[in-house]
Amino acid sequence: MKALTIGGATIDVIATVADREIERITMHNATSSFLLLEEGRKVEAEQIDSFVGGGATNAAVSMARQGLQVSCLVKLGQDLEAEKVISCLSEEGIDTSGAIRNAALPTAKSIMISSHVNNPTIFVSRGANTLLTPEEITPEIFDGQDLVYVTGLSGNSAACFPRIVELAKTAGARVAANPGIRQLTYRGQEILRTLQWVDVVTLNTVEAAQLCVALPLESRDRLPSQGVDGAKPGGPELLEDGLPLGERRVALQKFAELMHAHGPSTVVVTNGSEGAYICHDGNIHFCPSLPVTVRGTAGAGDAFASTFAAQQALGQDAETAAKLAAINAASVVGRIDTQSGLLRADALAEKL
Repeated sequence: MKALTIGGATIDVIATVADREIERITMHNATSSFLLLEEGRKVEAEQIDSFVGGGATNAAVSMARQGLQVSCLVKLGQDLEAEKVISCLSEEGIDTSGAIRNAALPTAKSIMISSHVNNPTIFVSRGANTLLTPEEITPEIFDGQDLVYVTGLSGNSAACFPRIVELAKTAGARVAANPGIRQLTYRGQEILRTLQWVDVVTLNTVEAAQLCVALPLESRDRLPSQGVDGAKPGGPELLEDGLPLGERRVALQKFAELMHAHGPSTVVVTNGSEGAYICHDGNIHFCPSLPVTVRGTAGAGDAFASTFAAQQALGQDAETAAKLAAINAASVVGRIDTQSGLLRADALAEKL
């Protein structure tokens, strides 16, 4: 099976800092926590490492290790970081002939500061990721592709989303999308209009809540709980309380119904460490996350979404695809970077 991933590529610099070197504050009247760095102080890091990351490259490596024949379309700078991205993908057997080089901006970079619960704060410079243009998206790119997976598109590159999904579907590909929060914030109505060409869409809870703004949804302070397969005792959070919309909530079932009406047959909503909700065939299946010692949370969403899309395209039913996705996401969370934990097909099958 041939797959194409489109989106961002970055160089991730990860600094792991001992808890004693950074103060952590958790708010009592909110869900936010903060890491405090002392001004003007040189902080000793336990380790500093550099890895290739980014939504499209993470998804490409994920799918290649699952046995798909993968190509990756990203925009890179004319720099050494771009060479590192190309080398990493090539080592995985991924076709990089579609990578576009541009001297106007450097290859995207991020710096992650990881401490305490290993949920890193991320500084990102999106660089060349913002420069993809609709003119660079040609019909020939999609020839022979069975699966086209579109990750978050940064800045001006977000204008390419409608053209990508329409051309991919016209070419006969199965289309999966994992749009980013900025796309959903500034282009929510546009995304809704183009979902007619998307088969499976994956969003985290914050992204789903943002898309609620563009949907004709009623909100309530409290929602009646709904039964669902695979639920933990006490009921899954999003089915108990719904999606947050300001200070109110919207029913996940209604959100899923309206999303299906716009096109996607499968809607996935991930909820961090709790698990994921698979909305398919009129039902909602809850897939809990797996217990794991957390070393880094970055890349877990990419692992889940790309594995689910790949396994569904390979013929797995939605529930099995979700279980395999949860296994791969847990493996990624067990590493500090976004790719080294991605499992190969035989390892995934063994852990199922």
